This record gives sequence, structure tokens and C-alpha cells, in this order.
Amino acid sequence: MLTANLAINPPRIVSSKGNYLTTDGGAEIFDASGGAAVSCIGHGHPRVKKAVLDQLDAVKYCFSPWFTTPAYEKLAKRLTESTRGAMKRVFVCGSGAEAVEAALKMARQYFMELSEPQPQRVHFISRDRSYHGNTLGALSVSGHKTRRAIYEDILPRNFSQVSPCYPYRGKVDGESDEEYVARLSQELEDEFQRVGPDRVCAFVAETVAGLVSHAVISMS
Repeated sequence: MLTANLAINPPRIVSSKGNYLTTDGGAEIFDASGGAAVSCIGHGHPRVKKAVLDQLDAVKYCFSPWFTTPAYEKLAKRLTESTRGAMKRVFVCGSGAEAVEAALKMARQYFMELSEPQPQRVHFISRDRSYHGNTLGALSVSGHKTRRAIYEDILPRNFSQVSPCYPYRGKVDGESDEEYVARLSQELEDEFQRVGPDRVCAFVAETVAGLVSHAVISMS
């Protein structure tokens, strides 16, 4: 098995239940973070297990460009209705990184399919210290320096970052919340102008910092 760090042999988990993981040696580990913050309902939840088994008995897999399924439609309906009409369609992916990659492509496709295409829009702006995924495209739009470090030379150059919304570290003495937000907004505007407003394809921001699965793309 190829692990993230070849010098470390990770614990071998043979079972899990609730908030606990059990190793092959019988040790129990309290999973306080829910893995990579994606298992917030715990492990082995009976409702989840039943839903998975029921779906396997119905349709285990369909190629989404060719087919649809009741489960896909139910999820899409729930997601769109949760936005109170702000979102009319969804594109379901298998991971956060895949979703970010698809969103970057959609932003580009949007400008290419206008009645007057704008092929010059190739630049993406995101936030420093952000993390959007493990693939090269998602890593390029990420501002997490440690994760980017050894791959910098092979990452595209049409990405740049602005300061994150991090009042605990970012606010200066005596600065109000309104003044802090205005300063960040101006920094983003300045970056648009530096790059060239007609070259920016999208601004990518995490709604919850550090969670790849919570990325928002706003087209310029």
C-alpha cells in the first residue's frame, strides 16, 4: 500500500462503530474529527447501512451522462430546494477535489458558450491558506503552501491568492468587522485589476476554511 508518508506505517483499522475505530491489535481510537471532517454522523450508522443496502438492491451504478436514477433525482431536488430557488441544477461528484475540478471547467465553459465567447478568461483567484483538493487543478487553486510546496514547478501559473477571511489573525488593532470586510473586498478588487478584469474566470472561496468539500465559485 502506498501511504502519504512512506516513513510511517499507519494503524490498521479492522472495524468501526459510532465515534470509535478499532485496530487489528484491539486498540480503540476516538475519531474526534470524523476522518477528514466528512464522517460527522459516525461509523456504522444503521440508517446509513440500510440506505446503502437498499440502493445496492435497486441500482448500484449508472453512468450519469447517459442515465438518471430516483436516488440522483431525489438528491438533486433536495439540494436545489434548500437554496430557495437560487440554484436550479446540480452536478453530483464523487469527491470534493472532483467537484472543484468540475466547477473550474464549468466556469471556463460558461464564458466560452456566451453569444460572444471570452476565451481570454483563464485566470482564477482564491484565498491564501485555502485547500480545495488533491488533484493538480484543485491544488493549483489552493493557497495551502505546505501542500503545494513540492509541486509548485508543475502547477499552472494562471492562479493567484488573496488574504483569507480570518479575523482572529487578520484584523488589526481597532479595526471593526465592517472595516475588515471592506479591506478584504478592496484587496480582491485590487487583484482583479492587477490581473485584468477581463482575464478573470472565477473567484473561488471556501465557505468553511480548510474543507475542500465546501467550495464556492463566483464568476466575475
